[in-house]
Amino acid sequence: MGLDQAVTGPRLVAGLGFRHGVAPEAIVALIRRALDEAACGGALVAIVTAADRAGEPAIQDAAAAFGLVPASVEPEALLSVDPRVPTRSARIEQSRGVGSLAEATALAVAGEGGRLVLARIDDGRVTCALAAMAPTGAEHPNLESKRARAAQIATA
Repeated sequence: MGLDQAVTGPRLVAGLGFRHGVAPEAIVALIRRALDEAACGGALVAIVTAADRAGEPAIQDAAAAFGLVPASVEPEALLSVDPRVPTRSARIEQSRGVGSLAEATALAVAGEGGRLVLARIDDGRVTCALAAMAPTGAEHPNLESKRARAAQIATA
């Protein structure tokens, strides 16, 4: 579902972390597994990762499979939501300064009233967490800037 389509139920954000060289199919499969495990209805409206990873082909292709363009989160925004991140990975805390990249990116884009609906899951190559956006409130700026690109993909 694209960003401009009507959504009933929660608007879901998939936050991702992934290893270099992962196949897009692995990302797609884990997002689908997360949506199944969350079983909360709603619609996936954003796929997001750290700013330094958003341009990688694997996440670009995985997002396109859902009719989306990946959004990105800058390090400062990740740090600002870390107090709300329940999972703690020593490796990610050392490299990123947050407990879970997947949870932090999902929460950052979900906004102030957003909440995790599925804590981080992983398959050894990809991590994914789902957050529900607040029913009202401003969207993350990168989501707004992705609307035109997502519309282009949907019509291609």
